[in-house]
Amino acid sequence: MKILTVSEVLKEKYGEKVYRLALSSGCTCPNRDGTVGYGGCTFCSGSGSGEFAAKPAPVDVQIEEAKKLIRKKTDAQKFIAYFQSFSNTYADTDYLRKIYTQAINREEIVILAIGTRPDCISSETYELLKELNGIKPVWIELGLQTIHEKTARSVNRGYPISVFEDTYNKLKNAGLEVIVHVILGLPGETRQDMLETAGYLGRLDPVPDGVKLHMLQILRGTKLAEEYLKDPFPLMTLDEYCDLIISCLQLLDPKTVIHRMTGDGPKNLLIAPEWCADKKKVINTLYKRIAQY
Repeated sequence: MKILTVSEVLKEKYGEKVYRLALSSGCTCPNRDGTVGYGGCTFCSGSGSGEFAAKPAPVDVQIEEAKKLIRKKTDAQKFIAYFQSFSNTYADTDYLRKIYTQAINREEIVILAIGTRPDCISSETYELLKELNGIKPVWIELGLQTIHEKTARSVNRGYPISVFEDTYNKLKNAGLEVIVHVILGLPGETRQDMLETAGYLGRLDPVPDGVKLHMLQILRGTKLAEEYLKDPFPLMTLDEYCDLIISCLQLLDPKTVIHRMTGDGPKNLLIAPEWCADKKKVINTLYKRIAQY
């Protein structure tokens, strides 16, 4: 099986490996402040799924600190400014313009990536994103997680699939690259349920520019952790997860770039599954299995 990975695509385009700088915008989330709901999604940690993002600070300071960490291991020259924590379009457009312009105008930043929810992009923000995309490529990373409304309600996602579809189409019509996040192994979902989500993405028109596939991780401090510790539900083994990933990849369009096939939450927060803690082993196992197809 041949898959199109983001590292390969970026290296071909820019002539070298491009590294992500995980940044904080200072935004919160409409699913936490009461606009949509409280407490956020049940799987989301107190850092808004940005455990490895920089601490809130001026954007230039965050970028320099993140670069220092990467350059301890490699002489990296080109970077993606990735605003990761919480919902990074959930703020006044003037504020968003300020922080995103600071990032995208830096010479070493070749891509601006923004993680957000599909229910918090205003009409003014669409125009801003289009403007920025005229300077350098802008990626919008949308957290879908599942197409199944029952699951979405159980994890307190806070919006129906119709909202995702509307936002997705607007972003694509605006000429932006869209990367969709999916969580595999959400409570109550069967293998067929998860494959239906992958198949849905494979049938979207136009297809997603990229997809991130994450294994559900139970992290300390989340509502899901409370539920799991009180009444543990089944989680996939590494072998089961690899089999599922292969089946999902077969349902996605070959033009869709694979940005991620697993997650790597902090080991000090991880409750289960324990095999997720060994990221290198998980990645190596996945690629070995994929090579067999």
